[in-house]
Amino acid sequence: MLRRLIAGVVLVVAAAGIPGPVAAATLPVQLVANGFSKPVFVTNAGPTDPRLFVVEQTGKIKIVGVGTFLDLTSIIVSGPEQGVLGLAFHPDYATNGLFYVDYSRKVDGDTIIAEYHVSAANPNVADPASARIVLKINQPTIGHNGGWLGFYGENLYFSHGDGSLRRSPAQNLKRLLGKIGRINPLDPDGAGPLTYSIPSDNPYVGIDGRDEIWALGLRNPWRCSFDHATGALWCGDAGESLHEEIDRSTVANANYGWNKLEGFHYYKWAGHTANDLCTGSCFDLPIAEYSHGRNCVVAGGYVSRRPGAVMEGKYIFGDFCSGNVWIIPADFVGGTPLPPPAAKTSYRISSFGEDNLGQLYLVDYAHGAVYRLTDS
Repeated sequence: MLRRLIAGVVLVVAAAGIPGPVAAATLPVQLVANGFSKPVFVTNAGPTDPRLFVVEQTGKIKIVGVGTFLDLTSIIVSGPEQGVLGLAFHPDYATNGLFYVDYSRKVDGDTIIAEYHVSAANPNVADPASARIVLKINQPTIGHNGGWLGFYGENLYFSHGDGSLRRSPAQNLKRLLGKIGRINPLDPDGAGPLTYSIPSDNPYVGIDGRDEIWALGLRNPWRCSFDHATGALWCGDAGESLHEEIDRSTVANANYGWNKLEGFHYYKWAGHTANDLCTGSCFDLPIAEYSHGRNCVVAGGYVSRRPGAVMEGKYIFGDFCSGNVWIIPADFVGGTPLPPPAAKTSYRISSFGEDNLGQLYLVDYAHGAVYRLTDS
């Protein structure tokens, strides 16, 4: 996941009380659960299901307050940027019991998107024998795996990094690295080896390349989400050396510019000095960026649409190294200077998440904890 960071993580344990640091007063949180092994995501299984599911990079998916839902430790490889990285429940999970996992396969390190079914005998346990490989993506290195999964309607979206290759394939339409893809996993076309169908309105259908591509030009997208009110897709994309960015799109065919751009800036190409602002032919610029320093890897967040919540109509995201948290309006104008962090925390923020009621959560990787953002 975050190879260049983890070596520098220093665990801080309180002398008494709840393990881990206390967030700044501007980010009121409540501990939900801890004791997780390198948690990288928290999510829910649908609007009628109050359970919280936590993804451990080391191989297990757990239900808060219940136990292990699915154990993949025997078939995955877990490292700084590998492991179990994504989880998404089908919109009809309450009736069909299907969910999808993104993981790094032990035998070759390739990314696997696999379908699983909940156990017929126990709703708190998945059936490991139900596994069906939906999609395999060759990974040339152990870096930039991305790994987010999410449904919008019947279609499954996935985001993956560029494989940490020196010559990034993010602009190569024949590879899924450095892309956001969109498929329908429950509608095999029956006309070849595909175990899924491709929506006919995907932007590259019929063009020489991969029809699964929905957007391109990403370096290492780390956590995306849909705005439930507008359908906008928000993604945090980890930068190379100077800038982290937040991308927002409501249409297909976005090209976020990597490896030509990093944030709003040129990236050492076409005679430009790195960090020059892009002023022409700028692809699809991010909605916001922030610079490195104590910051290092963005953790994309969520737009709160919980009625009456203090955060309603705002997007929250953070940074893994600094623990900084930003809050911006969902209609934030691209190119507008990013406001100062709304909070400076001691968390190693690996992800945000939400429950079935739209309550937002924060995942602390270093301390193995999940916190609820309160409505204070």
